[in-house]
Amino acid sequence: MSFGSGIPTVGVDALSSDDFLLDVREADEWAAGHAEGALHIPMSDFVARFGELTEKAPDGGRINVICRSGGRSAQVTAYLVQQGLDAVNVDGGMQVWEAAGRPVVDGNGAPGTVI
Repeated sequence: MSFGSGIPTVGVDALSSDDFLLDVREADEWAAGHAEGALHIPMSDFVARFGELTEKAPDGGRINVICRSGGRSAQVTAYLVQQGLDAVNVDGGMQVWEAAGRPVVDGNGAPGTVI
């Protein structure tokens, strides 16, 4: 599957709990609810914090990029692909994640919600 002009995309159902997930939503969205274990780097800080991603992403592994619905994560995915990294946009974002019954936790690790 692809989003827009050839951006690689993956469905939520194809992801396992072991897959590396990068959440690019803003701090308030993250605090309300996110996938446990995801790395949070807001899109607004992304270029400045790019080194943080390269330190934490698995060597040679795929980076699954997620936002609320897929628009911001598609932009970040395109940037990562241009940098030569194996990155895919998570189709439908956290809205589909939550609708699929995947766990969502808040900033304290309690059950969260996607805003």
